[in-house]
Amino acid sequence: MKTRNQISDNYKWDLSPLCNSDEDFYKGIEKVKDYIQKFKKFENKLKDKETILKFFKLDQEFDNFIEPLYLYVHLKHDEVLSDRKRNEMSEKMSHILSELSIETSFVSTELHEIPDELIDDILKDKRFKDYDRMFESIKKEKIHMLSKQEEKLLAGMNFLGGFSSNMEKLADVDIDFGKIKDSKGKEYNLSQSNYSVFLRSKDRELRKNTITTLNGTFGKYINTLANNYICEVKENCYFAKVRKYNSALDEALFNEEVSKNVYDTLISSVNKNLKVLFDYFKLKKNVLGLNDFYIYDCMAGLDKTSGKKYTYDQAIEIIMEAVKPLGEEYVNLIKEAKEQKWIDVFPNKDKRSGAYETGIYGYHPYVLTNFEGDLDSVFTLAHELGHAMHTHFSNKNQPRPKSEYTIFLAEIASTTNEILLINYFLNKSNSKNEKIYILNKFFDEIKGTIFRQTMFAEFEENVHSSYERGESLTKDGLCEYYYDLNKKYFGKVKLVKEIQYEWARIPHFFNAFYVYKYATGMISAITFVNKILSKGEEAVKDYYKFLTAGSSDTPINILKNANCNLEDEKTFEECFDYLKSLLKEWQKIQK
Repeated sequence: MKTRNQISDNYKWDLSPLCNSDEDFYKGIEKVKDYIQKFKKFENKLKDKETILKFFKLDQEFDNFIEPLYLYVHLKHDEVLSDRKRNEMSEKMSHILSELSIETSFVSTELHEIPDELIDDILKDKRFKDYDRMFESIKKEKIHMLSKQEEKLLAGMNFLGGFSSNMEKLADVDIDFGKIKDSKGKEYNLSQSNYSVFLRSKDRELRKNTITTLNGTFGKYINTLANNYICEVKENCYFAKVRKYNSALDEALFNEEVSKNVYDTLISSVNKNLKVLFDYFKLKKNVLGLNDFYIYDCMAGLDKTSGKKYTYDQAIEIIMEAVKPLGEEYVNLIKEAKEQKWIDVFPNKDKRSGAYETGIYGYHPYVLTNFEGDLDSVFTLAHELGHAMHTHFSNKNQPRPKSEYTIFLAEIASTTNEILLINYFLNKSNSKNEKIYILNKFFDEIKGTIFRQTMFAEFEENVHSSYERGESLTKDGLCEYYYDLNKKYFGKVKLVKEIQYEWARIPHFFNAFYVYKYATGMISAITFVNKILSKGEEAVKDYYKFLTAGSSDTPINILKNANCNLEDEKTFEECFDYLKSLLKEWQKIQK
């Protein structure tokens, strides 16, 4: 693999707008201590409008100063993870921001102590119009705030993330998954990182050995893993109770400004439409030419386009063509992202794996990919550019305090790009095999994003609510319930006994009630694309209402304003109707 220096600068992101040099970073980081002292002068004084306004001006000044430095060191670190200097810079930034968090923990408490009468007065004051959402939230959150000293103690309790890191250290470092064999007896080293690669193999024996060995290995440590997760659940439930929420789920939904109706409607709608998943499995079983269909066959790659390669320039051109339904401005921004080097394109030695997008107010977004030239690389690039477009339009159209969209909305624009890309390939391709490959790729994502994440959502809701009802949590109970969920979600697909341990390797369970947002995000994206392709300009205008909204309203209201109502079961049903129509298209192609 090439080193960083061997990659052409044309394919590296340009970080100079953020910070000119490492020396400038170090000079800047020293100023944080001065800002800490300036912030501390406001302690016990956030009691009147003028003082609060002065604090907000200082806070915005600090954000303008620190965010480019933070993003610079973050991106530099990811260029070469083994670089000692970058690691030291990253650690220095982390340490100083942790100190800042502790020393300014008083801010949240004091703002939540403001009398409702003063908050109402602030909401009428035009000088605070950019902060109205924040003060509306403060008014609602008051009941859940603790005393100033208690909040300061909580601010320093980041060590409670240990349950998550315990799981990561055990799963990614300490556990040796050993070797697995394919049908010809060839051995492979198994790890978490190559697990999905082997599950997509054409060799059925390799797929079987992959799923049974990896999950079976977790089964060997299930007592430790279960106890660790149960402690995480108890922590979630305890802090929800301390903060006067009805449940841990209630706290998570409250913080996202999402009604439980959305969560419940998702689960009930997915359960009603499990036949969509079952029909996909039938089609895939036929394509693979199998007499029976096991859970380790679900991800098997069809590999009909394995020889096709794309250059980075070709990928950008294809994505620009695919997103044309969104208008000229959107297409030109994709071009600008390439020309102005928003994107760090190719893998290099010790570069962070995978892909992501990140951005800060006042600057263009940045995208990291590890482009390999295959079709998956094209889809990944389209996905991350969707994030970038969402960030760009939110920042462009909203003031800083309302520019950052919530996690609940975060995966919609990226997935919309992907679905438009799928539509492009289906319309442009004259190859039966390629169309089946694209449809399989799409429904594999549907399986993993809508159905699987909803299954996860059911699992963690049941586990937390069981504990909150006073029931005992045990490793046997967790494994049995998870196995039963798999039976429900996979229907006639044959399971392996080791699948009961799979829950123990899911890192998202240590970020409680996060996974359902993947499913609602995909459903929202399908809703938008379905309308854009069928209704044209009217639906595109609705989509831009979503893209430009940032956090100017609750996420549910933002979607409603864009004609996507996640509180209405009809939205979910229309999504599944769209998926059914694609399955019918697949059936026609396959005949």
